[in-house]
Amino acid sequence: MEDWLCTRTEPADIYVLGFQEVVPLSAGNVVPGFENSKICTKWNSLIREALNNSTSKPVHEDKVGEFQKVLPVKKNRSSNSLGKSSNIFPHCFDCIISKQMVGIFITIWVRGDLLPYIQQASVSCVGCGIMGCLGNKGSVSVRFCLHETSLCFVCSHLASGGKEGDEKSRNADATEILSRTRFSRGPLRNLPRKILDHDQVIWLGDLNYRIYLPDTKTRYLVQKKEWNIMLEKDQLKAELMEGHVFQGWNEGKIEFAPTYKYYQNSQVYYGCDQKRKGEKKRAPA
Repeated sequence: MEDWLCTRTEPADIYVLGFQEVVPLSAGNVVPGFENSKICTKWNSLIREALNNSTSKPVHEDKVGEFQKVLPVKKNRSSNSLGKSSNIFPHCFDCIISKQMVGIFITIWVRGDLLPYIQQASVSCVGCGIMGCLGNKGSVSVRFCLHETSLCFVCSHLASGGKEGDEKSRNADATEILSRTRFSRGPLRNLPRKILDHDQVIWLGDLNYRIYLPDTKTRYLVQKKEWNIMLEKDQLKAELMEGHVFQGWNEGKIEFAPTYKYYQNSQVYYGCDQKRKGEKKRAPA
């Protein structure tokens, strides 16, 4: 995980990690309000160890547990109410927000010397799953202010499906998230409540958009590492260009292979293992 987070070469000031399907999406798990403290606490423990390169600072659950943690608002920046950790360990990272909704999980870590300048943390969850409300699909969004800048991070899992027209469901989910996400106004009632009202917004997660190519053609291009050709047929790019979704947004440069869908602990795409007969093929995306 240290290599993935680049903690040894180019450490960042703030780390935002978003997960999807951290729990099996069974009937009992997708009900509103479902959370699994053990899974999220385990992830936070691994992240803490990776960021601080030490196991000397164990994860302690507070009254609500670190799986549902929001750093209290600091009214006075000169106050020492953050505790000793930010003063004694200014370069160690602490978790300021950690929130799960069914399989969606977001956790945010900030370097200790920045903690006094983090204010107005808030979380908003939107379920877009079964019946338009269950949490197997949807988003967990986080808002906080750093100095005078408001930041918003949207961790989402949009509708799945590889059939023609399924992209419309994903577009609809994104629109619902933008429409229904609401944050608290804060004590002065002057804080942004909607996603697009913030100074900086980053959307991350499993958007589930596919590639407009036949399965065999897609696998051939993956084998040849022809990423540019595949990007020309990328469903999300097509929807962006047509103005069907995420109008005004900019996607980061893609310089990696399709991430969907590998066998666990391997570099082999699902459906490519000749030893596994009869299983459903899933085109890389």
